[in-house]
Amino acid sequence: MLATLHLYEELSHPKEEECVGCTDGTFKGTRYFTCPPKKALFVKLKCCRPDSRFPSLHHSANPIERCNSIAFGGYLSEVVHENTPPRTENDGLEVMVGKKKGIQGHYNSCYLDSTLFCLFSFSSVLDTVLLRPRAKTDVEYYKETQELLRTEIVNPLRIHGYVCATKIMKLRRILEKVEAASGFTSEEKDPEEFLNILFHHILRVDPLLKLRSAGQKVQDCYFYQIFMDKKDKVLVPTSQQLLEWSFINSDLKFAEAPSCLIIQMPRFGKDFKMFNKIFPSLELDITDLLEDTPRECRICGGLALYECRDCYEDGDITAGKIKQFCEKCNTQVHLHPRRKSHRHGKLSVPKELQESVWRQGSFPHQRMELFAVLCIETSHYVAFVKYGAADSAWLFFDSMADRDGGQNGFNIPQVSPCPEVGAYLKMTPEELHALDPKNIQGYARRLLCDAYMCMYQSPTMSLYK
Repeated sequence: MLATLHLYEELSHPKEEECVGCTDGTFKGTRYFTCPPKKALFVKLKCCRPDSRFPSLHHSANPIERCNSIAFGGYLSEVVHENTPPRTENDGLEVMVGKKKGIQGHYNSCYLDSTLFCLFSFSSVLDTVLLRPRAKTDVEYYKETQELLRTEIVNPLRIHGYVCATKIMKLRRILEKVEAASGFTSEEKDPEEFLNILFHHILRVDPLLKLRSAGQKVQDCYFYQIFMDKKDKVLVPTSQQLLEWSFINSDLKFAEAPSCLIIQMPRFGKDFKMFNKIFPSLELDITDLLEDTPRECRICGGLALYECRDCYEDGDITAGKIKQFCEKCNTQVHLHPRRKSHRHGKLSVPKELQESVWRQGSFPHQRMELFAVLCIETSHYVAFVKYGAADSAWLFFDSMADRDGGQNGFNIPQVSPCPEVGAYLKMTPEELHALDPKNIQGYARRLLCDAYMCMYQSPTMSLYK
């Protein structure tokens, strides 16, 4: 991005100094305007600064417009057209870590900055969103949105480790074109509002989740909100437990194994949290939450043909685990007087899958790995992302970590290594409960106490593998 200066007055000492690089209004063979020779100077906008003689130029009164002002010149980011896979391990650290790294926050944008950083900085599970050709039924600004997201946000973030607020404001303006959307350029919003408008109304992304409740029609959605009653005996639940409890309570199953699973924790708004700490499971085993998949009998290890929701909390049979049984074990378990009234249902397992299990002698498991956690504290969203395989390979991102100037200044984003997170995620929930939050080191307290969304991906679904 360039700024043009039209020189109306002679430079001082004209005989001694020449305007090096000045032209007659042309730049690289293209004419932008006409003026006398040596009177036009083209300068990169990021090299310009406001003139102290003109206070009105320092900051636009409108914070929405200020992203495009000359004062933002030092914070601009590049455009990258080449499709770019995420960097990982040490390569990712070198590019991404430091001040003025990540996505620059501006005017209540943290919900959007942190969500985008979670989804795209080190994961490619949703990169198909950036590449789908426009269809006739797409909105007229589909291509504009996709190109902006791909070339001005995701690719630059992965190549240079930085995206300026100007690019994010362009996306926020597009979001407001949707009839169902308002306030995206200025108001505080939630990540789920942003994802719904971007994925459903603009990019028309295929639903990430397909759920079915008790034989009903499949329900499509992009993320799953945990709904459950408070469990007083559980002090620090894992995200695995929360998902299972919620599915049991709602009688839900996955109709298909998802490639990306975004789970919204049981909290409402910025104030109410059902649990003071939540343990984000590094791995989710969703095998027992899938329809029409072979499952292992909880008693003998054979092929399960029945599931009993009422047995879920039974302390005599591995409490807190989904209970499925083979024919023989199901009969024996429910002979007990305490379980005779249980309502157990028959599982639907296709015959060919049953035969496959008998041949292989084992049960395939569907597992997903944690790749990011979105957190909130006092209305401010931040992100934790996993950048490699090591337990300590965690980064913390805050789009408004520091400030350049006062009220009319600019936010400075920052990405920081937080290897201490790995040590806490090796602890048991009981050990975590015993910890005083004030004594949790580094950024780990925010991960454990402020989790808002946990994001999982199938390890076999990466676009670039």
